[in-house]
Amino acid sequence: MTTEAPGWIDTALTNGPSIDTIGTLGPAGTSSEQAALYLWADRGKDVPEIRLYDSYEEVGEALRERTVSHLVIANAYAGVHSFYMDPGLRFAGAFLFDTPHYGIAVAPGHAIPQRARIATHPAPVALVEELLPEGYAVEEILYAASTSAAAGQARRRETDLALTTQPAAKANELEFISRTRPIRMLWSVFTLAAPTS
Repeated sequence: MTTEAPGWIDTALTNGPSIDTIGTLGPAGTSSEQAALYLWADRGKDVPEIRLYDSYEEVGEALRERTVSHLVIANAYAGVHSFYMDPGLRFAGAFLFDTPHYGIAVAPGHAIPQRARIATHPAPVALVEELLPEGYAVEEILYAASTSAAAGQARRRETDLALTTQPAAKANELEFISRTRPIRMLWSVFTLAAPTS
């Protein structure tokens, strides 16, 4: 007989539910999208059905409206507690997944000042100082809805640099000026709570 210690979560997804549609944070290229693709490969059907939204809160609404069957959210997200406390949602499981590599990226041909304005999502902001190449300093950090949105700001030259992921940098035709690294992260999966009688 196998006994599990109370409070431990099966992060290998060995007993997780089958999934019809996943909603998560977009646009394309976010770590959330990559985590959803990973979950889909483990629990989904043949063709991935992943819908991307502008915020995790919008995904929560889509779940309540039954537009998606499951929500994938990074536990690093500052507002994740509201999903755990929502009586209309049910925690379905969690899994560990390394994000795509994060790095500091720039639009090709953009002259970077020594004191740069950098766009990022709030969750990985601590990586800015770690990854910013020597010789550069932070003038200002501008928060974006996702690392993909931050990459879009750098592409449009609304900021000098973006802390973003490799998929988002590629989609926005940015070049990395820093080393890159993944982050081991815990992702939570929610579905609708069963109706109470």
